[in-house]
This record gives sequence, C-alpha cells and structure tokens, in this order.
Amino acid sequence: MIKKRNSAASEAHRIAVAVVEDDAWLSEHLAELLDTCSEFECVACYPSAEDALANMAEIRPDVVLMDIGLPNMSGIECVRQLKSMLPEVQVLMLTVYGDAERVFAALQAGGDGYLLKRSSADALFDAIRRVRQGESPMDGQIARKVVQYFNSRGTAAQELDQLTPREHEVMERLAKGEAYKQIAEALGISIETLRGYIKSVYQKLHVHSRGEAVAKYTGI
Repeated sequence: MIKKRNSAASEAHRIAVAVVEDDAWLSEHLAELLDTCSEFECVACYPSAEDALANMAEIRPDVVLMDIGLPNMSGIECVRQLKSMLPEVQVLMLTVYGDAERVFAALQAGGDGYLLKRSSADALFDAIRRVRQGESPMDGQIARKVVQYFNSRGTAAQELDQLTPREHEVMERLAKGEAYKQIAEALGISIETLRGYIKSVYQKLHVHSRGEAVAKYTGI
C-alpha cells in the first residue's frame, strides 16, 4: 500500500482516489496518471481486496478504482463489503471484462460506474469527476451490453410466462436433473406425453436442448 495524502489543504480541493489492483505495473501506472492531473490525488494503492478492506477506513478516499479480477476475494465482493463499511465512497469498476453478467453483478454489489482498463486517460478522469458528482459513468460498449442483457432477461421472462402450470412442473424437475422416466412416473403421465410437454417448452422458450431449456428457465 502507498499512502500519499500530505495536508489538510490538499484534502480540501483534490479528489482523493484509491486504487485496488493486483497488477503492480498497472497500479503504479494509474497512481502516476492520477497525479499528473491537479484535480486528483492518489492516496493509496492496494494489491488485494483483503488489504483494501483492512486499511480503507483509515484512508477514507472519495473515489475507489476497483479491479474485478482480484486474487482470492473478487472485486465484486470487495465492493459489497466496502459499501457497508464506507457507504459514502464512490466505486468505479475498472477492468478488462466487458461481459454484461459481470457488469450487472458489480452494479448490484454497489459499483457506481464501470470502465474498461483500455479506456483513455481523459475518459478515466471524466469518469472520476462524474462519479464524484453522483453520476454513473459507463463505457459506451459496456452500456450497450447492459441494455442487451436486460432486454434478454425481459424476453426470457415473457417466454416463461407462456408456460402452462404442467410445463412449469416438468421444467422444475428437469432443472433438478431428474430422468424422463422419473418425471413421467411422478406426474402420472406417459413418456410420450412428457415428450409432448418438453417439445412445447422448447418451442415457447426458443431452445433446442434440455441444457438450453434449463439454463433459460433457471436464469443461468
């Protein structure tokens, strides 16, 4: 960890930023980058979530740049615990990952914004300013993925609403890993009737296999 806040005067007008990043080169690069701008001051760098949680309360930064892919405890879990400890801190997720699942999980955990690590210095500075002002900055590419993710969830919900009560029963048992014969006996129907229900489910969910059907039904 590095600690660099020097004076009360410095605290008064500069945005104090802490970095949680296990890549030593990138951590140092971000610290140096922040210190090239008079608006910011890098007050600490932590190589792990555990180190950050053990020391962050003393530093009390304004904004935290949080990597998701940390060793041991993930950045997502770190954000969740950090927000409980310091609810006023603003957390900007900074990572190589652009998939919507991770974005959604990070935002659910309390992340206030999300940028890819390859974003330019100007984009990073702008995101820190905006998140400090209460906005939720997000890389355009990631924003599109989030919209697509929520749209797909909405479509899946609409498809599930089309299932009949009996088809829901079938899917509940398929999700538990039960064999067709076991399901048919439990529901008091023939294997052929069961296959008819499954065919109907596949059509309504727009899938072609048991695995796809279970994944969509359970939200995996």
